[in-house]
This record gives sequence, structure tokens and C-alpha cells, in this order.
Amino acid sequence: QVRLVESGGGLVQAGGSLRLSCVVSGITFSSNAIGWYRQAPGNQREWIADITSGGITNYDDSKKGRFTISRDNTKNTAYLQLNNLKPDDTAVYYCFTVWGGLGHWGQGTQVSVSS
Repeated sequence: QVRLVESGGGLVQAGGSLRLSCVVSGITFSSNAIGWYRQAPGNQREWIADITSGGITNYDDSKKGRFTISRDNTKNTAYLQLNNLKPDDTAVYYCFTVWGGLGHWGQGTQVSVSS
């Protein structure tokens, strides 16, 4: 069974930082790309970044420079470092992967940024 579990969200003031984690089980983690997305209330889910099995990263241009995606294959974990957070970054953050021809999401972790 494929499972993705996000953690690390919370309430921070503008300008603060958080590191989100996504622990993945049920797949060969080192062989799979992982993506991070977010969804704010009333908005569609939007792509933030992804990282290939080989560690190549891709970012949405609007997030590049403040957000950093990484992975630790020894821990079956992907990370998203969020720096210089802004109130507009308030959203539920999700990780995502494709395995067996199906997309799999975690349950999400809430990030709230106060001004």
C-alpha cells in the first residue's frame, strides 16, 4: 500500500521558515520522483516543485528562491524548505508521487503565515 505522510506545518509569522517532510512507504522511493503542491482556501491545487529520482529539481518560477525541495533516499523522505514566508503562502501543502500508474497524495500539512 502506497502511503505519503506530510508533517512540519504550523503557524509562523511573516518572514519565518518551516521545513516540511514527506515520508513515503510502499514504493521504491529512490526510483521515484516526488512533487510538492499546495492548496489555499477557495483556490485550485497548485504545483510548487518536484525532484527526480536522480535529484534534479524543478520549481514554479514564483516559488524559486524561497522554497527548496530535497530528498533523503536513506530515510524515504522528501523535504520542502520554506523561507521568507508570506501570508499568501498560507495553504495546505501536499506531496505527490506516481506508482503503478496511479497518482498518490498525502493528507497534507497546514501552513499558516500571519502578518
